Amino acid sequence: MSARRTDMHRLQEVVRLHRMGRSSRRIARQLQMGRNTVQGYLAALAAGGLLVGAAEQLPELAALQACVSAHAPPSPPPQQSSSSIERWVAKIEELRGREAGPTAIHDFLRVNEPEYAGSLSAVKRVCLRLERGSGPKASEVAIPVVTAPGEIAQVDFGYAGKRYDPQRGVLRKSWLFVMTLGFSRRSFCELVFDQKVETWVRLHIQAFEYFGAVPRVIVPDNLKAAVVRAAFGIDDDAAIQRTYRELARHYGFQVDPTPPRSPEKKGKVERDVRYVRGSFLATWTSVDIHEDRKALRRWLVEVADRRVHGTTKRAPIELFLELEHAALLPLPAARFELLTWKQARLHTDSHVQIDGAFYSAPWRFLHRDLWVRCTAHAVAIYHDDEHLWTHARVARGQRSTVQEHLPEHRRDLRHRSREHWTARAQAIGADALRLVEAIFGADDVLLTLRRVQAVVTHLETVPAARANAAAKRALFFECTDYRGIKNILRQGLDLVPLPDECKRAWSTGSRFARRPTESLFSPKEPLHVHH
Repeated sequence: MSARRTDMHRLQEVVRLHRMGRSSRRIARQLQMGRNTVQGYLAALAAGGLLVGAAEQLPELAALQACVSAHAPPSPPPQQSSSSIERWVAKIEELRGREAGPTAIHDFLRVNEPEYAGSLSAVKRVCLRLERGSGPKASEVAIPVVTAPGEIAQVDFGYAGKRYDPQRGVLRKSWLFVMTLGFSRRSFCELVFDQKVETWVRLHIQAFEYFGAVPRVIVPDNLKAAVVRAAFGIDDDAAIQRTYRELARHYGFQVDPTPPRSPEKKGKVERDVRYVRGSFLATWTSVDIHEDRKALRRWLVEVADRRVHGTTKRAPIELFLELEHAALLPLPAARFELLTWKQARLHTDSHVQIDGAFYSAPWRFLHRDLWVRCTAHAVAIYHDDEHLWTHARVARGQRSTVQEHLPEHRRDLRHRSREHWTARAQAIGADALRLVEAIFGADDVLLTLRRVQAVVTHLETVPAARANAAAKRALFFECTDYRGIKNILRQGLDLVPLPDECKRAWSTGSRFARRPTESLFSPKEPLHVHH
């Protein structure tokens, strides 16, 4: 028999029936107890002197409990007394104190104790026994949170089954977004196909406009759209997603993320998610996302807002209009512009890729991860908190390039058209243009674009008069390579008058072909430059 499992009121009935002269067999049959059990209790109570007396004056429950515990102590279950791991109970209790689970304890003993031969089930039984013996913990007590009007709203996502996506033409997983006001329990719900940052922000804006006001504190889960890094301790600070932070600043609310693995910290919205699933989603069979959204909005107004809430005993819409709406923050004058913050690496072409388009940033940040603030019309690039540049949006596959973002001596190399370089040469002068055309025409098979690029960019570094004089001299001596033209300027030969053309027998159709690296561009007599 087990005193722990026996109701003391039934023992009082055993004593009463015994004092009335009933036999143990009849007592067992009347109370639906085993005969041996009744006889065992009668023996224990007789030893304690509790069977003698009037039937109307029964012993107190505490006296019965003490007598049975003293004369018939509860016998432990067989697993407890004969368990093969009783010698390890102290160690198991120590490991439980470190929050180790039964499986971890079993693995530790199996690996580190050579004489251990127990099973995982035995460890689980011991852990259960220790847990029952230790009693409840203070952390297990649920403390109801009293929420003031307008103070808190909780948000969460819940799976809502598959629905037809008209943009993709397929069935997709859909999600139910719920924002619940903590005081009135009024909720905003919407069906979406993803949990991206853009969607998360847009749903908050819709919820605020649905309520016509803004809660002072939002309690989200630790999803990536809201929280980049969760706070695992009291002294830890959660890292809020940059887009969500801007949204909070615009509307004036604060963010209080729930601790990891603690859904009970936002129990109001968790219950509302279950309520919507069990009411609207369980009775609405359509899979058309547009029709579903219309029906959900109607259900919110006609059903969810008007039901009598089990906790407040009032309809959410009544409490909202009566007390909560006036306590919420007012909507700002301007609607929040949808934006996202993204991290993008600056590639070797000195551009970041955003939504299939390419935007330049200063080349000194090559191979670094930059922050990009994206709106519908602009892309702003940051290094940490330093603003580098803001580009206007361009279409997918296109580039937005700022010349100053590229290395000074290489930025022009990105232009590959002949027209571009002839236009730049024409800007220098007519002789420079004739020189570029001569270089382009030097070979009918080999493209001489790189030589033109080098020559034009070098001529642009000197005054136009010198650049054209150097080009004229190079043409005169049929010099079309970059090194020779560079030497003309370096040696100042562009300042030397050209020989008289009539003395050089051009009528024969040939000219002196001299290497541009030789000093044959200059006359034999000493050089006298006339200014």
